[in-house]
Amino acid sequence: MLARLNERISRSKSQGGFTLIELLVVIIIIGILLAIAIPSYLKFRDRANKSAAQANVRASIPAIEAYFADNNTYAGATLAFLQTTYDAGVKNIFIQSAGTTTYCIQSTVGAETWKKSGPGADIVTGACP
Repeated sequence: MLARLNERISRSKSQGGFTLIELLVVIIIIGILLAIAIPSYLKFRDRANKSAAQANVRASIPAIEAYFADNNTYAGATLAFLQTTYDAGVKNIFIQSAGTTTYCIQSTVGAETWKKSGPGADIVTGACP
């Protein structure tokens, strides 16, 4: 009986839990992985916002040009009118100005703002004046 008790005590001494050092090492490893992952995620999110804003402006160009072809002016073009008349897929744009021969449309997604100022202009970063 005493031998069994002795065996049980020696077995419980050899079976231990995690030490504080082991737990700290695991926490440090998790911290290092997070330090690598978070900047990568933020960069990915910024690229996605940039692409979405550019795509919104690019998608609105055929609708506003069709409006000009029908009315011989850009004046009076609104987002609601473009969506109902020409293309329901035009979204998340703001028509800052629409005159007789030019327009300025912009899209903001997250912190990214892109615009197109007129029919001959390129899509560039920044807000309409």
